[in-house]
Amino acid sequence: MANFFLDNKDLQYHLEHPLMRKIVELKERGFAEKDTYDYAPQNFEDAMDSYRKVLAIAGEVCGDVIAPNAESVDHEGPKVVNDHVVYAEGTQRNLDAVVKAGLSGLTLPRKYDGLNFPLLCFVMTNEMVARADAGFENIWGLQDCAETLNEFASEELKQKYLPWVSAGATCAMDLTEPDAGSDLGAVMLKATWSEQKGTWLLNGVKRFITNGDGDVSLVLARTEEGTTDARGLSMLVYDKRDGGVKVRRIENKLGIKGSPTCELVFTNAPAQLVGDRKMGLIKYVMSLMNAARLGIGAQSVGLCEAAYREALKYANERAQFGKNIIRFAAISEMLSNMKAKTQGVRALLYETTRFVEIYKQYTHISHERPLEAEERQEMKYYNKLADGFTPLLKLFSSEYANQMAYDAIQIHGGSGFMKDYACERLYRDARIMNIYEGTSQLQVVAAINGITKGTFMEQIARYAEAEYCDAVKPAVEKLAALTERVKAMVDRVETINRDFPAYKDFHARRLVESVGYIVMTYLLARQSDEAAEYVSDTRLMLKMTEAYIAAAETYIANSEGSDVALINEVGEQY
Repeated sequence: MANFFLDNKDLQYHLEHPLMRKIVELKERGFAEKDTYDYAPQNFEDAMDSYRKVLAIAGEVCGDVIAPNAESVDHEGPKVVNDHVVYAEGTQRNLDAVVKAGLSGLTLPRKYDGLNFPLLCFVMTNEMVARADAGFENIWGLQDCAETLNEFASEELKQKYLPWVSAGATCAMDLTEPDAGSDLGAVMLKATWSEQKGTWLLNGVKRFITNGDGDVSLVLARTEEGTTDARGLSMLVYDKRDGGVKVRRIENKLGIKGSPTCELVFTNAPAQLVGDRKMGLIKYVMSLMNAARLGIGAQSVGLCEAAYREALKYANERAQFGKNIIRFAAISEMLSNMKAKTQGVRALLYETTRFVEIYKQYTHISHERPLEAEERQEMKYYNKLADGFTPLLKLFSSEYANQMAYDAIQIHGGSGFMKDYACERLYRDARIMNIYEGTSQLQVVAAINGITKGTFMEQIARYAEAEYCDAVKPAVEKLAALTERVKAMVDRVETINRDFPAYKDFHARRLVESVGYIVMTYLLARQSDEAAEYVSDTRLMLKMTEAYIAAAETYIANSEGSDVALINEVGEQY
């Protein structure tokens, strides 16, 4: 029996992080429900024991059900029958298994039949599901749409939908359209209020909708007649049982084939308003997208883990020239770097999750009672970190997923190009991760302000002040020097940008990735007092950090404001 939680010591480390005590206290409101629900924890230790047990159950489902189904699901895929999606047989078995295991509604409040677990447990489960089958993670992981309902919807809507999600209802977020991909302000699907029916009616087309035929859908629609920008958009919830939506087709994709990506036609589909009119994109979708990016982070890390394990297994088994190929330096270096990158980006994933978690919990508490001054300050602090770290996570995790899927195939050689090995599927699945929920380019745009305004440097200073074991202190000293070099790069870019306004954009990715490497190396160094393997991972990540910053530093040092013209000339040549 395979168990994707028990076989991963890194996951268990992150579950035991010191901030978990604070997170659990906030989530449980001081264990206020211990006498109301027989499954509510009595104290911190009881809560942690529940998390471990449920995560072990999730790990078993992933290892024994979802992973064995992955290849057949990839081959069969979903189909459209009578205008609706029919999942592949393996997908349906996966859904049945996770519902039977009680893994639906993981983070939802107990009054809606949820388990009231921290976001971190949900993200961990997402990672394990993605390691088993990245395509299925898109279906299971979208239940985080219910969190948006829990945060912003009326009590009536919560009572209607959240217990259904806890019982296994699937979700979707219907945002993009044929003429509105990343530019969601251009969404034109029309929502019209019907006095006769006492509901909103949706008309139009949505495209590239993951799990588009889900039971519960959050729909971005234009409620304000005559508008063409974000101010005319609202968020509505659609119930599949009410009808009015047909699946026109399922997109024929490169990868994640088990996940139905749908084009939807809305014809007087009834829907209900979530929150306030005109705030659909400005407030609710931004919250939804941040959660989705955290989900893609987990999906990407899960795929990194799968790619590394596939490559390691093959390298230990494949013999050439009289010895297993793992004994060749070129292969062992690739594997060592894959491992360090996986550990590093996982550390970034759970650091970001903790920031988001604490900010979200204070948000929920603020709806129940006024926050104390100290609580408001903490909420502001963690919100700032969450806003900065989320795009950084999405950028690195999705790019690493692609890199490691590539390396897994390379280690397999010609065999990796064949469908006989899972790495071929992983390679195809990975490609979407740095595209959907905001491309890598958009993540850079979102993260650069956190660098120029000091968010990241302030947090790096906190990492620098922490205590580290003797084995990694030399690495930490080097990180301090590297940080000063990055600060000098930022200063140079900002200075030149005053006269050449596009100069910061020209170098944004170099700055963002330099900071990301420093952050991940600090996070691994912080883990090094727990296990010797983190020491070697820290040293390897440091070498990658030094190499990247040296290259970025050289490029920026030799770059002038006039270089901006180089990127503008491309379009003029054709």
